[in-house]
Amino acid sequence: MWGSPITGGPHFTSCHEHKVARCWTFTRQTAKSSQMHIRSLPLLRDIAAATVVLIFMLPILWTGLDSIKPTSAVYDKDGVTLFCFAPTLANYATVLGARPETFDSRQSIFDSILVAVVATALALAVALPAAFALWRFVPAQRKNLVRIVLFAWMVPPIALIIPLFQLYHATGLFDTRIGLILAEAVIHLPFAILVLKSFFDDLPPETAEAAMLDGAGEHQVFLKIAAPMIRGGIAATAIILFIFCWTEFFVAVFLSAFTRLLPVQVSIMSNAMGGSTMALSTLALVPCFVFVLLAQKHLVRGLSLGLQK
Repeated sequence: MWGSPITGGPHFTSCHEHKVARCWTFTRQTAKSSQMHIRSLPLLRDIAAATVVLIFMLPILWTGLDSIKPTSAVYDKDGVTLFCFAPTLANYATVLGARPETFDSRQSIFDSILVAVVATALALAVALPAAFALWRFVPAQRKNLVRIVLFAWMVPPIALIIPLFQLYHATGLFDTRIGLILAEAVIHLPFAILVLKSFFDDLPPETAEAAMLDGAGEHQVFLKIAAPMIRGGIAATAIILFIFCWTEFFVAVFLSAFTRLLPVQVSIMSNAMGGSTMALSTLALVPCFVFVLLAQKHLVRGLSLGLQK
């Protein structure tokens, strides 16, 4: 006889074992599905990251591609020419002065490099001791001074153009390299101070106190201890400042007439010079990439140091 389910006979045992087997099978399938889902997350993340990078890099790649196209391929009335063209460096030769009577951007490139490098160095030379002083101040004074620096950083550059324009005309700094250097250094100085201060804040206060107990002065603590410990942050700040100064447009267009930096030079090029415009734009991007590649190690270390709390 099969027996009764109440008494636990064979029929009840068979049903119970069947339910347990189904539950175990479902559990294994669920665990396997969860493992597959977890394994697929890095792949989906990589695909999403590659898609975002491609979206941001597409205009840059398109600019570089158009810079080596002949004029007939750039202005093809029958459609967009992607790869079916003979590459040429004639556009680069044009902007680099192969035909000075047509166009010559060598002076603009030189002025842009000079202004960006010197303005970055000047801003760092002032921001580094200022950030160190804010780090060493007592909390009450530090908060008030940081608020002032933050307020100065919040002022948009366009709001300073008219006063600077009048001041530069009165002092003879209008349309001079030194005038552009001073303007760009001062405009980006609050940003440099705040960023460098965040790097100093990540240093343990005991480091400076121990050096002071050993007889070191404030300038020795700054030059020999604190500044070397945040060299990654200094490199990261220098790169960001260089990019800001290199791409500054409003200051260059309003405070100069004949001293044309690259952003202004690109903006005044004729629409008929499409390939040359793309070539000059590509040349304007090269220093930023080179600067980042040369200081990539310090940039990563500096940015990761600044993010630690």
